[in-house]
Amino acid sequence: MKTKSLLLAVYSLLLLAACGTPKGESGVFNIMDYGAVGDGQTDDAAAIQSAINACNKAGGGQVLVPAGHTFLCSPFKLASYVDLHLEANARLLANPDEKVYKESAFRDNRGEGMMWISGKDLEQVSITGMGTIDGNGVAFMGSELEDSYELKPVTDFDPRPHVLTLINVKQLRMRDVTIRNSAYWTVHLIGCHDALIDGISILNNLKIRNGDGIDVDHSRHVRIANCYIESGDDCICLKNRREFEEYGSCEDIVVNNCTMVSRSCAIKIGSENMDVINNVLFNNCIIRDSNRGIGIQNRDEGTVTNVVFSNMIVDCKLWSDVWWGKAEPIYVTSYPRAVGNHKDAGWRFPKGATEGRCGEVSRIWFSNVKCTSENGIFVGGDVPGKVNHIYFNDIDLLLHKRTDYPGGVYDKRPCDGEGFVKDKTYGFYIDTASDITIENSHILWGDTRPDNAAEGMMQKNAQNVVIK
Repeated sequence: MKTKSLLLAVYSLLLLAACGTPKGESGVFNIMDYGAVGDGQTDDAAAIQSAINACNKAGGGQVLVPAGHTFLCSPFKLASYVDLHLEANARLLANPDEKVYKESAFRDNRGEGMMWISGKDLEQVSITGMGTIDGNGVAFMGSELEDSYELKPVTDFDPRPHVLTLINVKQLRMRDVTIRNSAYWTVHLIGCHDALIDGISILNNLKIRNGDGIDVDHSRHVRIANCYIESGDDCICLKNRREFEEYGSCEDIVVNNCTMVSRSCAIKIGSENMDVINNVLFNNCIIRDSNRGIGIQNRDEGTVTNVVFSNMIVDCKLWSDVWWGKAEPIYVTSYPRAVGNHKDAGWRFPKGATEGRCGEVSRIWFSNVKCTSENGIFVGGDVPGKVNHIYFNDIDLLLHKRTDYPGGVYDKRPCDGEGFVKDKTYGFYIDTASDITIENSHILWGDTRPDNAAEGMMQKNAQNVVIK
């Protein structure tokens, strides 16, 4: 009897070795067990979705994207209690067929891209591993230009896919993955609560417009740390879009130890802000080769308060007018949004309004920021007092001309009226703002000093400017 039992046990072990663990039994749901091919040509979206659904139904676990394969896929949705884990040398690649992208990233506003990987009303979701998520961005572009890619004509919707759109997700974790080549925004958090993004790389094509890195939208308690981001548009952007107004304010955001490169504004607050952005800390960050460094660009009725930027190195240079910004290393503004015929202009103002208004920007601190740029710091608002209580301490600015683009311009876009301020290049340009304190700061011109170079500071309609 014992011999028979032993033989049955040995047989069971041999059978298990031959057949493998039943899919999902170990808590790991390998997408290839659900039919994914991984040849870079077969659309594996259905298999990936099946693995995610099975993992969720089992109560949670890991959906494994195995090494050594490229999994071409159309849109799919994440689920609660799922860790989407990409092994090193594994790649998810966005399907280049525009027709498969049918769900707007902005609800009824179909003018600003579709969703690829998405999730809504979820909890305990993670995306981890050393693998790559590739948005296949150039496949959705028009002709390559000198400074950008031409955008294809947009009819009733823009088919370019956002890489990752997460709405109302609680306890989100993203670690270590590389995301590259987004055709539109890369990581968009909407109404999320308790989110951690740590150690990821975002490597977008610097010629692709609208290619934001991380957009934190109506979200709270978000931590972003140890990331490297290259992006044609803003690298990290905080905002409150009108399409998602029910999710409320954007508050309690911490960004640490990140390195960024941008053709627009590396760190931006705005321009879309119809609510409150409050309690924000950026610390220990490096910005390189960007068109604008740190920008508060309030263009709607929302407010921006209690923001600290500390211990940063900012390096800016001029790029073409395709990109917003004129190499301002630090930029603090509030201007009403322009009235225009943009593809989604109907979503820019409150319902029934035909023109915009802008809210207050106040209690903003800059401490120990070392800047090298072709332009100076700009602070401005539409009326006196709108931009107030801005503090600069230990700011070192080296003004150094290094491109052939003309200087002597500050960029107010998108705003009602003239989009550019043309004047000499000053270290600080204060235009219609109040309660500005500048202490322990230095301005120095480098060896290349253009004709439009000026000394020190320009004050226009400025009230209570204190220089220590």
